[in-house]
Amino acid sequence: MSSDTKVDATTAQPRSRASRIRWWMAVFCAVGLAINYIDRSAISVALPFMSEDLGITPAEQGLILSAFSWSYALMQIPAGRLIDRFGERIMFGASVLVWSLFTAGTALVHTFAALLTLRLGLGVGEAGAYPSAAKTVSRWFPKRERARATSVYDSGARIGSAVATPLIAFIIALWGWQAVFLIAGGIGILWAIGWWAIYRSPEAMGSVNPAEMAIVNADRGGAPASASTEKAMPLVELLKHRTVWGMMLGFFAVNFMVTFFLTWFPTYLVQDRGFDLLKLGAFGAIPPIAAIAGSWIGGLTGDFLLSKGWSVTKVRKTCLVGGMLGCSVIALAAVAPAAWQALTLMSISYAASSFTIVAIWCLPADVAPTGTVASLGATQNFFANIGSALSPIIIGALYGATGNFGLPLATAGGVAILGALAFGLIIKRVEPIVNSKAA
Repeated sequence: MSSDTKVDATTAQPRSRASRIRWWMAVFCAVGLAINYIDRSAISVALPFMSEDLGITPAEQGLILSAFSWSYALMQIPAGRLIDRFGERIMFGASVLVWSLFTAGTALVHTFAALLTLRLGLGVGEAGAYPSAAKTVSRWFPKRERARATSVYDSGARIGSAVATPLIAFIIALWGWQAVFLIAGGIGILWAIGWWAIYRSPEAMGSVNPAEMAIVNADRGGAPASASTEKAMPLVELLKHRTVWGMMLGFFAVNFMVTFFLTWFPTYLVQDRGFDLLKLGAFGAIPPIAAIAGSWIGGLTGDFLLSKGWSVTKVRKTCLVGGMLGCSVIALAAVAPAAWQALTLMSISYAASSFTIVAIWCLPADVAPTGTVASLGATQNFFANIGSALSPIIIGALYGATGNFGLPLATAGGVAILGALAFGLIIKRVEPIVNSKAA
Protein backbone atom coordinates (compact mmCIF):
# COMPACT_ATOMS: atom_id res chain seq x y z
CA MET A 1 0.00 0.00 0.00
CA SER A 2 1.29 3.46 -0.87
CA SER A 3 2.74 5.53 1.95
CA ASP A 4 0.39 8.27 0.77
CA THR A 5 -2.67 6.20 1.73
CA LYS A 6 -3.92 6.38 5.34
CA VAL A 7 -5.59 3.48 7.12
CA ASP A 8 -8.33 3.70 9.74
CA ALA A 9 -7.11 1.69 12.74
CA THR A 10 -10.64 0.51 13.69
CA THR A 11 -11.84 -0.64 10.28
CA ALA A 12 -8.53 -1.39 8.56
CA GLN A 13 -9.96 0.43 5.54
CA PRO A 14 -7.96 3.03 3.64
CA ARG A 15 -9.04 6.58 4.20
CA SER A 16 -8.59 9.40 1.69
CA ARG A 17 -5.43 9.24 -0.37
CA ALA A 18 -2.93 11.98 0.42
CA SER A 19 -2.53 14.73 -2.12
CA ARG A 20 0.92 15.08 -3.65
CA ILE A 21 1.41 18.83 -3.68
CA ARG A 22 4.75 18.47 -1.90
CA TRP A 23 6.20 16.71 -4.94
CA TRP A 24 5.01 19.50 -7.21
CA MET A 25 6.84 21.94 -4.94
CA ALA A 26 10.02 19.89 -5.41
CA VAL A 27 9.49 19.98 -9.18
CA PHE A 28 8.95 23.75 -9.01
CA CYS A 29 12.33 24.06 -7.28
CA ALA A 30 13.87 21.77 -9.91
CA VAL A 31 12.76 24.08 -12.71
CA GLY A 32 14.26 27.05 -10.89
CA LEU A 33 17.57 25.25 -10.48
CA ALA A 34 17.54 24.15 -14.13
CA ILE A 35 17.32 27.82 -15.09
CA ASN A 36 20.05 28.52 -12.53
CA TYR A 37 22.49 26.13 -14.18
CA ILE A 38 21.64 27.17 -17.73
CA ASP A 39 22.39 30.77 -16.77
CA ARG A 40 25.65 30.01 -14.98
CA SER A 41 26.80 27.57 -17.70
CA ALA A 42 25.98 29.84 -20.63
CA ILE A 43 29.24 31.73 -20.32
CA SER A 44 31.43 28.63 -20.73
CA VAL A 45 29.86 27.80 -24.11
CA ALA A 46 29.50 31.39 -25.31
CA LEU A 47 32.89 32.67 -24.09
CA PRO A 48 34.98 31.42 -27.05
CA PHE A 49 32.71 33.42 -29.36
CA MET A 50 32.38 36.39 -27.02
CA SER A 51 36.16 36.64 -26.68
CA GLU A 52 36.51 37.18 -30.42
CA ASP A 53 34.02 40.06 -30.38
CA LEU A 54 35.19 41.62 -27.11
CA GLY A 55 38.92 40.96 -27.41
CA ILE A 56 39.16 39.03 -24.13
CA THR A 57 42.54 37.41 -23.44
CA PRO A 58 42.93 33.88 -22.04
CA ALA A 59 43.94 35.30 -18.65
CA GLU A 60 40.82 37.48 -18.63
CA GLN A 61 38.71 34.46 -19.58
CA GLY A 62 39.95 32.69 -16.46
CA LEU A 63 38.90 35.65 -14.33
CA ILE A 64 35.48 35.75 -16.01
CA LEU A 65 34.93 32.04 -15.37
CA SER A 66 35.99 32.45 -11.75
CA ALA A 67 34.16 35.70 -10.91
CA PHE A 68 30.73 34.13 -10.47
CA SER A 69 31.99 31.68 -7.87
CA TRP A 70 33.59 34.37 -5.70
CA SER A 71 30.47 36.50 -5.32
CA TYR A 72 28.31 33.37 -5.14
CA ALA A 73 30.41 32.04 -2.26
CA LEU A 74 30.61 35.33 -0.38
CA MET A 75 26.84 35.83 -0.52
CA GLN A 76 25.96 32.33 0.71
CA ILE A 77 25.84 33.07 4.44
CA PRO A 78 23.93 36.38 4.07
CA ALA A 79 21.49 34.65 1.71
CA GLY A 80 20.93 31.78 4.16
CA ARG A 81 20.24 34.19 7.00
CA LEU A 82 17.76 36.12 4.86
CA ILE A 83 15.98 32.91 3.84
CA ASP A 84 15.63 31.77 7.46
CA ARG A 85 14.38 35.25 8.38
CA PHE A 86 11.99 36.06 5.52
CA GLY A 87 11.18 32.61 4.17
CA GLU A 88 11.83 30.73 0.98
CA ARG A 89 8.82 32.17 -0.86
CA ILE A 90 10.14 35.73 -0.79
CA MET A 91 13.82 34.96 -1.10
CA PHE A 92 13.80 32.24 -3.79
CA GLY A 93 11.77 34.49 -6.08
CA ALA A 94 14.01 37.47 -5.34
CA SER A 95 17.10 35.38 -6.01
CA VAL A 96 15.88 34.24 -9.42
CA LEU A 97 14.75 37.74 -10.40
CA VAL A 98 18.12 39.29 -9.53
CA TRP A 99 20.24 36.73 -11.36
CA SER A 100 17.92 36.84 -14.40
CA LEU A 101 18.36 40.59 -14.73
CA PHE A 102 22.15 40.23 -14.62
CA THR A 103 21.94 37.40 -17.16
CA ALA A 104 19.89 39.46 -19.59
CA GLY A 105 22.25 42.40 -19.13
CA THR A 106 25.18 40.27 -20.33
CA ALA A 107 23.84 40.59 -23.88
CA LEU A 108 24.66 44.30 -23.79
CA VAL A 109 28.32 44.17 -22.69
CA HIS A 110 31.14 45.58 -24.80
CA THR A 111 34.09 45.42 -22.41
CA PHE A 112 35.86 42.98 -20.14
CA ALA A 113 35.10 45.13 -17.07
CA ALA A 114 31.36 45.16 -17.79
CA LEU A 115 31.30 41.41 -18.31
CA LEU A 116 33.23 40.83 -15.07
CA THR A 117 30.78 43.04 -13.16
CA LEU A 118 27.75 41.19 -14.50
CA ARG A 119 29.27 37.82 -13.65
CA LEU A 120 29.82 39.02 -10.09
CA GLY A 121 26.19 40.16 -10.00
CA LEU A 122 25.03 36.78 -11.27
CA GLY A 123 26.78 35.13 -8.32
CA VAL A 124 25.03 37.48 -5.88
CA GLY A 125 21.63 36.56 -7.31
CA GLU A 126 22.17 32.82 -7.52
CA ALA A 127 23.46 32.52 -3.94
CA GLY A 128 19.96 31.99 -2.55
CA ALA A 129 18.87 29.21 -4.90
CA TYR A 130 20.10 26.00 -3.27
CA PRO A 131 19.54 27.11 0.36
CA SER A 132 15.97 28.10 -0.63
CA ALA A 133 15.37 24.70 -2.18
CA ALA A 134 16.79 22.95 0.91
CA LYS A 135 14.52 25.07 3.13
CA THR A 136 11.53 24.18 0.95
CA VAL A 137 12.23 20.46 1.28
CA SER A 138 12.71 20.72 5.04
CA ARG A 139 9.32 22.43 5.27
CA TRP A 140 7.41 20.10 2.94
CA PHE A 141 8.95 16.63 3.45
CA PRO A 142 9.50 14.17 6.33
CA LYS A 143 12.94 12.67 6.78
CA ARG A 144 12.03 9.42 5.02
CA GLU A 145 11.32 11.29 1.76
CA ARG A 146 13.98 13.97 1.83
CA ALA A 147 16.59 12.15 -0.25
CA ARG A 148 14.12 11.62 -3.09
CA ALA A 149 12.82 15.18 -2.79
CA THR A 150 16.38 16.51 -2.83
CA SER A 151 17.17 14.40 -5.88
CA VAL A 152 14.15 15.90 -7.64
CA TYR A 153 15.26 19.49 -7.22
CA ASP A 154 18.95 18.68 -7.66
CA SER A 155 18.19 16.85 -10.90
CA GLY A 156 16.86 20.17 -12.16
CA ALA A 157 20.41 21.52 -11.93
CA ARG A 158 21.71 18.47 -13.79
CA ILE A 159 19.04 18.85 -16.48
CA GLY A 160 20.03 22.48 -16.81
CA SER A 161 23.66 21.45 -17.26
CA ALA A 162 22.70 18.78 -19.79
CA VAL A 163 20.60 21.01 -22.01
CA ALA A 164 22.84 24.07 -21.64
CA THR A 165 25.63 23.00 -24.00
CA PRO A 166 23.52 21.85 -27.00
CA LEU A 167 20.84 24.50 -26.48
CA ILE A 168 23.29 27.38 -26.16
CA ALA A 169 25.35 26.13 -29.10
CA PHE A 170 22.15 25.96 -31.16
CA ILE A 171 21.08 29.49 -30.21
CA ILE A 172 24.55 30.87 -30.94
CA ALA A 173 24.52 29.23 -34.37
CA LEU A 174 21.14 30.80 -35.18
CA TRP A 175 21.19 34.23 -33.56
CA GLY A 176 24.57 34.85 -31.95
CA TRP A 177 25.77 34.80 -28.36
CA GLN A 178 23.76 37.86 -27.28
CA ALA A 179 20.48 36.00 -27.81
CA VAL A 180 21.52 33.32 -25.31
CA PHE A 181 21.56 35.73 -22.40
CA LEU A 182 18.37 37.57 -23.39
CA ILE A 183 16.39 34.33 -23.66
CA ALA A 184 17.79 32.82 -20.45
CA GLY A 185 17.17 36.00 -18.48
CA GLY A 186 13.59 36.28 -19.73
CA ILE A 187 12.78 32.70 -18.72
CA GLY A 188 14.09 33.32 -15.22
CA ILE A 189 11.96 36.44 -14.76
CA LEU A 190 8.84 34.44 -15.73
CA TRP A 191 9.76 31.73 -13.20
CA ALA A 192 10.12 34.26 -10.37
CA ILE A 193 6.67 35.70 -11.11
CA GLY A 194 5.20 32.19 -11.11
CA TRP A 195 6.89 31.26 -7.82
CA TRP A 196 5.51 34.29 -6.01
CA ALA A 197 2.05 33.66 -7.43
CA ILE A 198 1.84 29.94 -6.60
CA TYR A 199 4.14 28.97 -3.71
CA ARG A 200 2.82 28.94 -0.14
CA SER A 201 3.64 27.03 3.05
CA PRO A 202 1.89 23.65 3.42
CA GLU A 203 -0.64 25.07 5.90
CA ALA A 204 -1.56 27.92 3.55
CA MET A 205 -1.87 25.76 0.44
CA GLY A 206 -5.56 24.90 0.14
CA SER A 207 -4.93 21.95 -2.18
CA VAL A 208 -3.00 20.08 0.55
CA ASN A 209 -5.42 17.66 2.17
CA PRO A 210 -5.23 16.43 5.80
CA ALA A 211 -3.62 13.12 4.79
CA GLU A 212 -0.74 14.86 3.07
CA MET A 213 -0.42 17.34 5.93
CA ALA A 214 0.06 14.38 8.28
CA ILE A 215 2.92 13.15 6.06
CA VAL A 216 4.51 16.61 5.91
CA ASN A 217 4.47 16.89 9.71
CA ALA A 218 5.40 13.27 10.43
CA ASP A 219 8.76 14.20 12.01
CA ARG A 220 7.42 17.19 13.91
CA GLY A 221 5.13 15.48 16.39
CA GLY A 222 2.13 16.81 14.53
CA ALA A 223 3.25 20.44 14.76
CA PRO A 224 2.89 22.51 11.59
CA ALA A 225 6.00 22.76 9.42
CA SER A 226 5.98 26.53 9.80
CA ALA A 227 5.31 26.56 13.54
CA SER A 228 8.90 27.00 14.67
CA THR A 229 9.92 30.51 15.67
CA GLU A 230 13.43 29.40 16.59
CA LYS A 231 16.15 31.82 15.55
CA ALA A 232 19.08 30.68 13.44
CA MET A 233 22.20 29.61 15.32
CA PRO A 234 25.05 32.13 15.15
CA LEU A 235 27.72 31.25 12.61
CA VAL A 236 30.34 31.02 15.36
CA GLU A 237 28.21 28.39 17.11
CA LEU A 238 27.81 26.34 13.94
CA LEU A 239 31.56 26.31 13.38
CA LYS A 240 32.14 24.68 16.77
CA HIS A 241 30.77 21.39 15.43
CA ARG A 242 33.06 18.98 13.56
CA THR A 243 30.10 17.75 11.52
CA VAL A 244 29.81 21.21 9.98
CA TRP A 245 33.50 21.21 9.09
CA GLY A 246 33.19 17.78 7.51
CA MET A 247 30.25 19.02 5.46
CA MET A 248 32.14 22.09 4.29
CA LEU A 249 35.41 20.35 3.41
CA GLY A 250 33.70 17.49 1.61
CA PHE A 251 31.48 19.84 -0.36
CA PHE A 252 34.54 21.94 -1.25
CA ALA A 253 36.01 18.86 -2.93
CA VAL A 254 32.80 18.06 -4.83
CA ASN A 255 32.49 21.57 -6.18
CA PHE A 256 36.14 21.78 -7.16
CA MET A 257 35.63 18.79 -9.44
CA VAL A 258 32.14 19.70 -10.70
CA THR A 259 33.20 23.23 -11.64
CA PHE A 260 35.48 21.75 -14.29
CA PHE A 261 32.36 20.67 -16.15
CA LEU A 262 30.82 24.12 -15.84
CA THR A 263 33.90 26.04 -16.99
CA TRP A 264 36.78 24.29 -18.78
CA PHE A 265 34.98 21.18 -20.06
CA PRO A 266 34.00 22.66 -23.46
CA THR A 267 37.56 23.93 -23.92
CA TYR A 268 38.89 20.47 -23.03
CA LEU A 269 36.72 18.85 -25.70
CA VAL A 270 37.77 21.39 -28.31
CA GLN A 271 41.48 21.63 -27.50
CA ASP A 272 42.43 18.14 -26.24
CA ARG A 273 39.88 16.06 -28.15
CA GLY A 274 39.47 18.14 -31.32
CA PHE A 275 35.71 18.64 -31.16
CA ASP A 276 34.05 21.22 -33.42
CA LEU A 277 30.88 23.15 -32.49
CA LEU A 278 28.60 20.34 -33.72
CA LYS A 279 30.40 17.63 -31.74
CA LEU A 280 30.63 19.93 -28.73
CA GLY A 281 26.86 20.35 -28.73
CA ALA A 282 26.13 16.66 -29.25
CA PHE A 283 28.69 14.94 -27.05
CA GLY A 284 29.19 17.65 -24.47
CA ALA A 285 25.74 16.87 -23.06
CA ILE A 286 26.56 13.24 -22.24
CA PRO A 287 28.19 13.73 -18.79
CA PRO A 288 25.42 16.09 -17.59
CA ILE A 289 22.79 13.57 -18.73
CA ALA A 290 24.60 10.90 -16.71
CA ALA A 291 24.51 13.32 -13.76
CA ILE A 292 20.70 13.44 -13.96
CA ALA A 293 20.60 9.68 -13.49
CA GLY A 294 23.15 9.95 -10.69
CA SER A 295 20.93 12.40 -8.84
CA TRP A 296 17.86 10.16 -9.12
CA ILE A 297 19.82 7.11 -8.04
CA GLY A 298 21.16 9.05 -5.06
CA GLY A 299 17.65 9.95 -3.91
CA LEU A 300 16.27 6.45 -4.36
CA THR A 301 19.28 4.87 -2.66
CA GLY A 302 19.16 7.13 0.40
CA ASP A 303 15.45 6.65 1.08
CA PHE A 304 15.62 2.91 0.29
CA LEU A 305 18.42 2.33 2.81
CA LEU A 306 16.52 4.30 5.44
CA SER A 307 13.44 2.15 4.80
CA LYS A 308 15.59 -0.95 5.42
CA GLY A 309 16.46 0.20 8.91
CA TRP A 310 19.87 1.72 8.27
CA SER A 311 20.68 4.63 10.56
CA VAL A 312 20.78 8.13 9.10
CA THR A 313 24.52 8.25 9.82
CA LYS A 314 25.22 5.01 7.97
CA VAL A 315 23.06 5.98 4.99
CA ARG A 316 24.46 9.46 4.54
CA LYS A 317 28.13 8.51 5.05
CA THR A 318 27.86 5.51 2.71
CA CYS A 319 26.45 7.72 -0.02
CA LEU A 320 28.90 10.53 0.63
CA VAL A 321 32.09 8.47 0.72
CA GLY A 322 31.06 6.11 -2.06
CA GLY A 323 30.01 8.98 -4.27
CA MET A 324 33.29 10.86 -3.78
CA LEU A 325 35.32 7.80 -4.68
CA GLY A 326 33.27 7.57 -7.85
CA CYS A 327 34.07 11.22 -8.58
CA SER A 328 37.79 10.49 -8.50
CA VAL A 329 37.71 8.48 -11.75
CA ILE A 330 37.90 11.80 -13.61
CA ALA A 331 41.66 11.45 -13.13
CA LEU A 332 41.68 8.40 -15.42
CA ALA A 333 40.27 10.47 -18.27
CA ALA A 334 43.67 12.12 -18.45
CA VAL A 335 45.25 8.90 -19.75
CA ALA A 336 42.29 7.57 -21.78
CA PRO A 337 43.53 7.12 -25.37
CA ALA A 338 40.16 7.67 -27.07
CA ALA A 339 37.62 10.46 -26.70
CA TRP A 340 34.76 8.03 -26.03
CA GLN A 341 36.70 6.48 -23.16
CA ALA A 342 37.38 9.88 -21.63
CA LEU A 343 33.69 10.83 -21.98
CA THR A 344 32.66 7.57 -20.31
CA LEU A 345 34.94 8.19 -17.34
CA MET A 346 33.80 11.79 -17.07
CA SER A 347 30.17 10.69 -17.20
CA ILE A 348 30.78 8.29 -14.30
CA SER A 349 32.50 11.05 -12.37
CA TYR A 350 29.76 13.61 -12.99
CA ALA A 351 27.04 11.07 -12.12
CA ALA A 352 28.86 10.23 -8.88
CA SER A 353 29.07 13.93 -7.99
CA SER A 354 25.31 14.40 -8.31
CA PHE A 355 24.76 11.17 -6.34
CA THR A 356 26.92 12.70 -3.59
CA ILE A 357 25.29 16.12 -3.75
CA VAL A 358 21.87 14.63 -2.96
CA ALA A 359 23.23 13.34 0.36
CA ILE A 360 25.04 16.63 0.98
CA TRP A 361 21.86 18.67 0.67
CA CYS A 362 20.00 16.28 2.98
CA LEU A 363 22.49 17.07 5.75
CA PRO A 364 21.26 20.57 6.73
CA ALA A 365 17.75 19.26 7.45
CA ASP A 366 19.23 16.17 9.17
CA VAL A 367 21.41 18.06 11.63
CA ALA A 368 20.18 21.66 11.91
CA PRO A 369 17.34 23.05 14.05
CA THR A 370 14.38 24.19 11.93
CA GLY A 371 15.33 27.84 12.14
CA THR A 372 18.88 27.14 10.96
CA VAL A 373 18.37 24.85 7.93
CA ALA A 374 18.96 27.50 5.26
CA SER A 375 21.79 29.08 7.27
CA LEU A 376 23.63 25.77 7.61
CA GLY A 377 22.99 24.90 3.97
CA ALA A 378 24.37 28.27 2.95
CA THR A 379 27.38 27.89 5.25
CA GLN A 380 28.42 24.58 3.68
CA ASN A 381 27.71 26.02 0.25
CA PHE A 382 29.90 29.04 1.01
CA PHE A 383 32.91 26.86 1.65
CA ALA A 384 32.05 24.62 -1.29
CA ASN A 385 32.07 27.56 -3.64
CA ILE A 386 35.50 28.62 -2.56
CA GLY A 387 36.38 25.36 -4.29
CA SER A 388 34.33 26.48 -7.29
CA ALA A 389 36.15 29.81 -7.38
CA LEU A 390 39.60 28.24 -7.13
CA SER A 391 38.92 25.43 -9.57
CA PRO A 392 38.94 27.35 -12.90
CA ILE A 393 41.98 29.35 -11.80
CA ILE A 394 44.02 26.33 -10.73
CA ILE A 395 42.92 24.20 -13.67
CA GLY A 396 43.58 27.08 -16.05
CA ALA A 397 47.05 27.65 -14.60
CA LEU A 398 47.92 23.96 -14.86
CA TYR A 399 46.57 23.81 -18.39
CA GLY A 400 48.54 26.89 -19.35
CA ALA A 401 51.72 25.45 -17.85
CA THR A 402 51.44 22.01 -19.47
CA GLY A 403 49.49 22.69 -22.66
CA ASN A 404 47.00 19.88 -22.00
CA PHE A 405 44.44 18.77 -19.41
CA GLY A 406 46.30 15.74 -18.05
CA LEU A 407 47.55 17.32 -14.83
CA PRO A 408 44.34 19.34 -14.24
CA LEU A 409 42.19 16.19 -14.42
CA ALA A 410 44.55 14.27 -12.13
CA THR A 411 44.33 17.16 -9.65
CA ALA A 412 40.53 17.11 -9.73
CA GLY A 413 40.55 13.37 -9.02
CA GLY A 414 42.94 13.77 -6.11
CA VAL A 415 40.77 16.47 -4.56
CA ALA A 416 37.78 14.11 -4.81
CA ILE A 417 39.65 11.47 -2.78
CA LEU A 418 40.41 14.08 -0.12
CA GLY A 419 36.69 14.85 -0.04
CA ALA A 420 35.90 11.19 0.63
CA LEU A 421 38.27 11.30 3.58
CA ALA A 422 36.63 14.47 4.91
CA PHE A 423 33.15 12.96 4.82
CA GLY A 424 34.29 9.62 6.19
CA LEU A 425 36.62 10.71 8.99
CA ILE A 426 35.59 14.19 10.10
CA ILE A 427 31.83 13.52 10.28
CA LYS A 428 31.29 11.03 13.10
CA ARG A 429 27.50 10.94 13.39
CA VAL A 430 24.71 12.57 11.41
CA GLU A 431 22.47 13.79 14.20
CA PRO A 432 20.94 17.09 15.37
CA ILE A 433 23.53 19.56 16.57
CA VAL A 434 22.81 21.38 19.82
CA ASN A 435 23.19 25.08 20.40
CA SER A 436 25.45 25.18 23.46
CA LYS A 437 24.24 28.67 24.33
CA ALA A 438 20.64 27.50 24.42
CA ALA A 439 21.42 24.31 26.36
